[in-house]
Amino acid sequence: MLYELKSHLSTHLINTLRDSRIDALVFRQTIKTLSILLADAALQEDALQNETFPTWEGEKTYKKFDENNLLIVTVLRAGLPMLEAMMDLFPKAEAGFLAIKRDETTHQSKLYYDRVPDCKGKHLIFVDPMVATGGSLIDAMELLKDRGARQITSLNIIGAPEGLERIQQKYPQLDIYIAQVDERLNENKYIVPGLGDAGDRAYNTPEE
Repeated sequence: MLYELKSHLSTHLINTLRDSRIDALVFRQTIKTLSILLADAALQEDALQNETFPTWEGEKTYKKFDENNLLIVTVLRAGLPMLEAMMDLFPKAEAGFLAIKRDETTHQSKLYYDRVPDCKGKHLIFVDPMVATGGSLIDAMELLKDRGARQITSLNIIGAPEGLERIQQKYPQLDIYIAQVDERLNENKYIVPGLGDAGDRAYNTPEE
């Protein structure tokens, strides 16, 4: 299922990212804030569990997420701000990394790095700012779907309808939480209006 944030705050943050005048720090911070909003939406179905721990009034029991059962997986490098936001929220969670590069001529994605911990029984949360053609997310699902995760959820900042439809057709069971669905892909398979290259903008990488 596809879930899109509809709040005024998420709209403001997305349009902040579109502003080419903002620097890399503001870009990363805005991505992180949107990641927190997406996590709040996505984890509504995760039951809070009772946890007993010491407080200033002695031992007390309160409801919390079971962070040990969360596995956050990202695609290098654009997804790193999202990963950092999630690990700040859930410091006991594990992190996994995939590196997938798109061929700008064929528009096909190629995996060249896989460092994902044991997924068995975990709620695997995949974070990647953009869904353009959907190739990276489909490639990631192909790698991760048979590793025993009890649930896989994707958190994304923006996406194109074409890529999102392609993913939903191939993996209808995948829950996708996205801040905003943009208009379309252009002839070069870039999202319109989009944000530009999220990895380049987040880390001041000069355009090739």
